[in-house]
Amino acid sequence: MKIAYLDCASGIAGDMLLGALVDAGAPLEEIQAAIDSLRLPSCRLVANEVRRGGFRAIKIDVEHEPEHAHRHPHHIVDMIRASQLTPRQQELAERVFTRLGEAEAKVHGTTIRKVHFHEVGAVDSIADIVGTAVGLDLLGIQRIVASPVPTGRGFIEIAHGRCSIPAPATAELLRGMPLAQCDVEAELTTPTGAAVLAALADGFGGLPAMWIETIGCGAGTRELENQPNLLRLLLGVADTAGASSEEIVVLETNLDDATGQQIGHCVGELLRLGALDAYTTPIQMKKGRPGVLLTVLCRVADADALRETLFRQTPTFGVRWTTAQRRVLRREHHSVQTRFGTVEGMVAWREGIGATFSPEYEACRQIADARNVPLAEVQQAAMMAFDPASVRAE
Repeated sequence: MKIAYLDCASGIAGDMLLGALVDAGAPLEEIQAAIDSLRLPSCRLVANEVRRGGFRAIKIDVEHEPEHAHRHPHHIVDMIRASQLTPRQQELAERVFTRLGEAEAKVHGTTIRKVHFHEVGAVDSIADIVGTAVGLDLLGIQRIVASPVPTGRGFIEIAHGRCSIPAPATAELLRGMPLAQCDVEAELTTPTGAAVLAALADGFGGLPAMWIETIGCGAGTRELENQPNLLRLLLGVADTAGASSEEIVVLETNLDDATGQQIGHCVGELLRLGALDAYTTPIQMKKGRPGVLLTVLCRVADADALRETLFRQTPTFGVRWTTAQRRVLRREHHSVQTRFGTVEGMVAWREGIGATFSPEYEACRQIADARNVPLAEVQQAAMMAFDPASVRAE
């Protein structure tokens, strides 16, 4: 699987990502041909090698005729669908513009159909987003992982006046993403960059387990005083078949004065609110009192809400947390046909083994109850019915 890791130490913008893709090997002439098919007014991409903080990078500039158009999202989607972009390139670009439209509609209290794109509806922003979609496709990138994102701080002038950083639409797009502490007085992450991450990123955290094949660097417009203003793209393949790594948070609290009902209810709430797992371990606490260690595994974006759930649903006075890395196999839902009927389950890919199937317990239990047969018999029938050739390998 081809992986792109985005090192967003100085944020992310559309031109930075497009420059990094070109630097990593995406042919500029093919990207230009795709943008030409949008029939934008005299739009030309210009790539130059520049220095940012002493490091080389590719700076992409979009040259075009002056215009004052404020396009609606559906106008841009119509342009994309009438272009010569491949189906995958169209799908990637449309996903980004849809997320942008949803964010703009949310912050302005309107519908996506009525949204007016200002800055992101300009020719250069359209070229950045469509060019990025084409570059991702040309490089065969199947998975995108990004580092925590710095936004910068201070104020910027936009079409609606003076706004604090991050701008309203950018902040809406960054919901659910891990943000990095940053004291730079500048807008480091733009709405376009945030929209690409919101629409296309598959995960956030540290560098995933991969074999690096090439590295591309895209330059931002301004020079920053204390760090290079560039986006680094590390392109390679996963080091194991279908496995990926991500950063998670481990929440823990010790309990010796909670009832079993309280703990059971709390675990149910944690799982309902998005915890990856929640479980208890018997421990011995002060003065020989028996207790339980309640552990929660969750994504970085869910940690605050789940931490508050622990305080609300248990009598604990404190919650501790750490970050950890986990390796996750590529997996997808799959169903098999047995003599008992259809059984739902999950397929996972393991290095050296290939595809393996695990039937869902609840699906097997319901069939076993309805047919009055042993659960193990249904599970075995599902395992025997699985054909590895029926699922795609990557």
